[in-house]
Amino acid sequence: MSVIAGGTRRAKDDPMSPKMDLILWRHAEAFELREGGDDLARALTPKGERQAARMADWLSRHLTAGTRVLASPARRAQQTARALDRRFKTEPALAPGGSVEGLLAAARWPDARDAVLVVGHQPALGMCTGYLLTGQPVAWALRKGALVWLRARERDGQVQVVLHAAIAPDLL
Repeated sequence: MSVIAGGTRRAKDDPMSPKMDLILWRHAEAFELREGGDDLARALTPKGERQAARMADWLSRHLTAGTRVLASPARRAQQTARALDRRFKTEPALAPGGSVEGLLAAARWPDARDAVLVVGHQPALGMCTGYLLTGQPVAWALRKGALVWLRARERDGQVQVVLHAAIAPDLL
């Protein structure tokens, strides 16, 4: 049995059962990089802290208990993930400048047993979204603090990707 968003239980062999959920969460607003500064050390602004808290509250109501959380080593992504108040793993492949391939490998897409929440950066998150939804390397823009929830499901022996949710923190 697997649990999907909303708490519905379905058997893994049920053709209507999702194969995997992948939630891509862009870090919340961070201070600008100062000349000579360390990009990985940039912190969230007070507005970013509020964005992360709002989105974390929403996610807490919608994620399953088994959701695996991965975060970039950048301070702003770590702070965003910490707002969720769950254990998370720091994943070097999610650092700024990371690739779509690295992100998908870290998440084990589309074969992970449980949902995976990735806290990371543009342009990798947007490129990943575009690639999974269109099959092409299309750059999609994700606002700071926003998320895209993608669901892989199997239909007629092929994996399809469905946009389950897309939401920005200012809409919560």
